[in-house]
Amino acid sequence: MSVLEIIAVITSFVAIWLTAKRRMLCWPINLLACALYFKLFLDVRLYADMVLQALFAAAILYGWAAWARGKVDDGEIVVRPLHPTQTVLGLSAGAAGAVMIGWFTSRHTDAALPWMDATLSSFSLVAQYWTARRHRASWLLWIVVDIVYVGMFVFKGLLPTAGLYAAMIVLAALGYSRWRSKGAEPKHKATPLPAEG
Repeated sequence: MSVLEIIAVITSFVAIWLTAKRRMLCWPINLLACALYFKLFLDVRLYADMVLQALFAAAILYGWAAWARGKVDDGEIVVRPLHPTQTVLGLSAGAAGAVMIGWFTSRHTDAALPWMDATLSSFSLVAQYWTARRHRASWLLWIVVDIVYVGMFVFKGLLPTAGLYAAMIVLAALGYSRWRSKGAEPKHKATPLPAEG
């Protein structure tokens, strides 16, 4: 356990909590968490997760812009449905990315857990993209990914980070529940029709 890991854990927890509450402040705090975990994963040789943090940073900037455009007049972030075709394409992209990243890191780096790290990193990118697109199904994918992450971080001796990811499972369940209750479409006030005369 290091001071860097403790700060990264706290920052990430706050960022995920704000995301579940659909607060725009989640994006800059998520950027800070990415920078902290980039350094941490470099230190422990989880290279796919290290690169993932850089990719997350790009996805966070995209999500920040997408959420800014996806607000209704009262400032609330609108939740959107995930079409079955989008689900299949996203999961297929995650699997393909896992194979490509895993192949590269297992042959060309001294990565500690190349295939697990690659798979989790690839599907995390899919979940992050779905979050940026405001799909509530993103939380279900986060739950699955985070469960496996807990085991990996325990194995690597990153116990505070494992604890964070365990807490993130709970936050993801909360996020899914909150986003599900908002429905798929924004609620607008009906505009009265002009009187006929």
